[in-house]
Amino acid sequence: MIRNKQPDNNVVIDLTGPDGNAFALIGLAQKLAKQLHYQPGERGELTAEMMGGDYDNLLEIFDKHFGEFVTLHK
Repeated sequence: MIRNKQPDNNVVIDLTGPDGNAFALIGLAQKLAKQLHYQPGERGELTAEMMGGDYDNLLEIFDKHFGEFVTLHK
């Protein structure tokens, strides 16, 4: 079977580059949350949850919420 190539709509972030900075990831999370119609309170809770631990925690929370749309590369 021959299929048409499906576009890859995922954003890819290299965590070793400037986009892997914790503040950049929090900013991206806020932007995505707004696009996904998270309420302002939910966005605040998301930020608090991401900042509530170490960098690995931040990545875990980010991936839990946005892993469907963003691929993180270590």
